[in-house]
Formats: sequence, C-alpha cells, structure tokens
Amino acid sequence: MPSFKNEFNRLFIQKNDQFFTQFFRCTVAGGIAFMVDFSTFALLTELCNLHYIVSNTISFTFGVCVNYFITVFWVFTSSKFENKKLEFLSFTIIAIIGLILSNLLLWGFTHFLGIHHLLSKALSAVIAYIWNFLMKKYWLFNSNKNCV
Repeated sequence: MPSFKNEFNRLFIQKNDQFFTQFFRCTVAGGIAFMVDFSTFALLTELCNLHYIVSNTISFTFGVCVNYFITVFWVFTSSKFENKKLEFLSFTIIAIIGLILSNLLLWGFTHFLGIHHLLSKALSAVIAYIWNFLMKKYWLFNSNKNCV
C-alpha cells in the first residue's frame, strides 16, 4: 500500500507521464490560472465596467500565460517541440481556440440563456479546460515526437 509521502511525491514532486498525475497537476495549474483569469475578469467587468467579452479576452490571456509556465515546468515532462518558441506558439494556438470557445459559450450562456456573466464565465471555463487539457496531453506534450 502506497504511503502518504510516496503519493504526495508522485502527485507534486516527481516527474512522470501517468495520466492521473498529469490530469491532477493540470487541474491544479488550471485552478491557479482560473483564479487569475476569473479575478481579472471580475475586476474588469465589475469595477472597470468593460464589456464581458472584452474582459474575458484580457483575463483569459493572463490566465493562459500563468498556465503555460506552470504546465511547462510542472505538469508535462516532454514536448513534441525542441524549439520553445514553437512550443509556446502551439500552446498559444490551443489557447486561442479555447478563448474562442470560451467567448462563444460565455456569450451564449449570458445572452441566450440569461445566466449572469460571472456564472457564465465559470461554466465556459470548465468546458474550455477540458479542451485545453486534451489538446495539451495528446498533441502538444505527447512524448511521441514523430509528428513535428
């Protein structure tokens, strides 16, 4: 039976490619990035009175930057790309698609379903998170380097 120390090390310290560990770490990284994203979104919409789509675009960008650094240094152990600029560009493309998805969902939840924009933001973030994790796990940070 694994000890608490072994499990803690596996989840937080040791590098590994196990799906559960990466999913857990990606969730932690996503949670931190979401806190940056959501608090920036709330600040921009509630205090600065920016339109929620503009606020989402700005806040999402901040969250993506935080997420990239945590993801590269802690979540995934390998990348298809030797060139870090190409890796960041690919990460950004995934994020832009995620942003488009997030903005469309945010708009649809708010405009068509009448859900408050803060709750709509949370709902759209969960769906965008699933997109981002799957693309990072199976495309960007896949250890199979024969695609690029």
